[in-house]
Amino acid sequence: MALADVLAPLQQPLFTLLDTPVSWVEVLGFGSGALCVWLVARRHIANWPVGIANNLFFILLFGGAGLYADAALQIVYVVLAVYGWWSWAAAGPAAGRLAVSRTDRRTWAVLAPATAVATVLLAVLLDRATDSTVPFWDALTTALSLAATYGQCRKKIESWYLWIAADLVYIPLYAYKGLYLTSLLYAGFLLLCLAGLRGWRAEFTARTSTTTRMEAVA
Repeated sequence: MALADVLAPLQQPLFTLLDTPVSWVEVLGFGSGALCVWLVARRHIANWPVGIANNLFFILLFGGAGLYADAALQIVYVVLAVYGWWSWAAAGPAAGRLAVSRTDRRTWAVLAPATAVATVLLAVLLDRATDSTVPFWDALTTALSLAATYGQCRKKIESWYLWIAADLVYIPLYAYKGLYLTSLLYAGFLLLCLAGLRGWRAEFTARTSTTTRMEAVA
């Protein structure tokens, strides 16, 4: 039996939302994606394996919707998830506890132009090599998401700002492509990102304050 035959049932409609069929794979992507972001906001290491499952569902979903950069991005996410899983488990002051920190200027000096260049190159590639109807927006969200995922792997507070920026584009983009449930999911992601930003900032502030007090006593 071919792989396409095995995966075909996941592409079948489960219900209809706003006159648009919603497939099993979109529902599974919705559930695993929501759980993943909730776990990230809670700084729980289980977000990485759950996120990998979410990436696999979204490869099928986005490929079928003609969002080719987003589909390819999921493969990169899997690689980054393996790195992030190792990073959270192996680094930090205690096993499984990588400390939340801020992104330094040197990293921004590389990350910001790299994101801009990636957006331009991907947009040109999608426009010339695919039938994408949204090459720039697909490219922009892809570049922002990659930058945000890198920051998340290293537990950088600023990764949440990048995710928020990406989500603000993802929400109308997916609605435009008829992926209404996924658009709703990303609206939920936006709220979870705000909660995650608040939680990571609180942890960073508490740790910094404790370190300052200990240094003052010493």
